[in-house]
Amino acid sequence: MPDWAWTLTGVAGGLLLCWGALVAALWRARPDELRARELLRLLPDVVRLVRRLAADRTLPRGVRVRLWLLLGYLALPVDLVPDVIPVIGFADDAVAVAVVLRSVVRRAGAGAVDRHWPGTAAGLAALRRATRLPG
Repeated sequence: MPDWAWTLTGVAGGLLLCWGALVAALWRARPDELRARELLRLLPDVVRLVRRLAADRTLPRGVRVRLWLLLGYLALPVDLVPDVIPVIGFADDAVAVAVVLRSVVRRAGAGAVDRHWPGTAAGLAALRRATRLPG
């Protein structure tokens, strides 16, 4: 076998190993059924929240860039973990939202999320519980 084939095989194996580690980490950190159900119910409000935060020029540029990248990731039909895989199929989206919103709160404060939340107070409380946001 030529050298380039060994290299290609090694790279493909490494990528497959990294993907497997990601799936295992998502399985371990998967949201419980209650949190996942809450997040799915809140999805329209969460998307509007992320859009409003991304358009807020008072937030730091790096925060807005992360939010736009999150919107792009959520809009893409291709995920790191396909949605057809039970339980963890949607976990990658939920984890991505939680990580980005936590970073927004760290940089911009919890007031930014409160200010732009389009839903009810109960919905905001559910979002805080589901993503473990301080507040």
